[in-house]
Amino acid sequence: MAEADFSLQWILDPVDRAEFLEAYWEARPLVVARGRPDHFRHLLSLEEIDRVITTMNLAHPDVQMVNAAEDIRADRYTYRNGMIDVVKLYQLFADGSTIILPQLHTRVPPLAAFCRGLEREFGCRFQTNIYMTPGEAQGFKPHYDAHDVFVLQIAGSKDWRLYGTPVELPLKGQRFNSERHETGAVSQTFTLHPGDMLYVPRGLVHDASSSDEVSLHITTGVMASTWTDLMLDALSAVALEDVEFRRSLPFGFAGDGFDRAPARETFARLIERFAAKADLDEVLEHFVDDLVSTRHPLLQGQMSQLARLDTLTVDDEAGVRPELIHRIQETVDSVRIDCYGREISMPAHAAPAVRHALEQQRYRIADLPGDLDDSGKLVLIRRLVREGLVRLL
Repeated sequence: MAEADFSLQWILDPVDRAEFLEAYWEARPLVVARGRPDHFRHLLSLEEIDRVITTMNLAHPDVQMVNAAEDIRADRYTYRNGMIDVVKLYQLFADGSTIILPQLHTRVPPLAAFCRGLEREFGCRFQTNIYMTPGEAQGFKPHYDAHDVFVLQIAGSKDWRLYGTPVELPLKGQRFNSERHETGAVSQTFTLHPGDMLYVPRGLVHDASSSDEVSLHITTGVMASTWTDLMLDALSAVALEDVEFRRSLPFGFAGDGFDRAPARETFARLIERFAAKADLDEVLEHFVDDLVSTRHPLLQGQMSQLARLDTLTVDDEAGVRPELIHRIQETVDSVRIDCYGREISMPAHAAPAVRHALEQQRYRIADLPGDLDDSGKLVLIRRLVREGLVRLL
């Protein structure tokens, strides 16, 4: 299978990425009806979903079922030990219930590569939840999500309805509650066909129902960090260094006669101290480190890569692994690569070659820049291949 360009622009095409970020991101929905049914063919298919369900010995909650018309308990499609009863699962599906495969990117390599490409662009985690709905059925009642989503239609078609936004850009804990949140009037209706895409900002109420055929779509969740997350981390960092933030609340503050005026003064003073001491760069570095250190290797084909190392020559071509998320830091004595939760150090004079090797998609080993001789270039590439950072082409 040829590789796809798993990028934001690939999802949006023909809409320009800059236009999306300026006019739509976290602001309003976007529907891309591109008329190319095979646009997402690299990601998933009905046949692949059937293979996953019938051969992987999955258990609940790795497979779930929903139906807008009734509550579908897990014991209706699982054995006593929690394993999926495929016969009952497909019977319920045939009767109108939707099959959900949460976090399928942890099991299907193209979905993992897709998420990793977006993680590198956005700087945050991504996830994929898969929804397969039988004809003329609906899985969920109107609701909003607490994270932005890109919906990729794979097979069949689905009729969508968008409503209002009862909570603008809700935080992770501000989940939809049908008893508290008004859905609002229908604001937009449309049908997604294979190859089409829908962007839904968090907080926008929506629902969907399938047409007369089986519908399969990928809901790609953007697990973004917010300024609230950063401010909370910054406050925690300041509190660790400044005892004033660690003092107890005033004695008797819960009593009816408590005078809050001094407490207001203390509160205002602490806000000023926080503003003066909070270090954006330090806290932002923690977010970067968290992303880089937790992106585990996606090394399909690594066994064959290692088998080629003994016959490697400088005329061979290599390239950075497309799923790699890393950082390079240089000191007087060394160049350090941070990735996969570990540090890889090399001599400082190898820095130009290291940067080139980890920034370019394709290059001839002999053409690596810097002062490494041919033997040194081969040593470098062998090391980077063994570490899972570079692949031979």
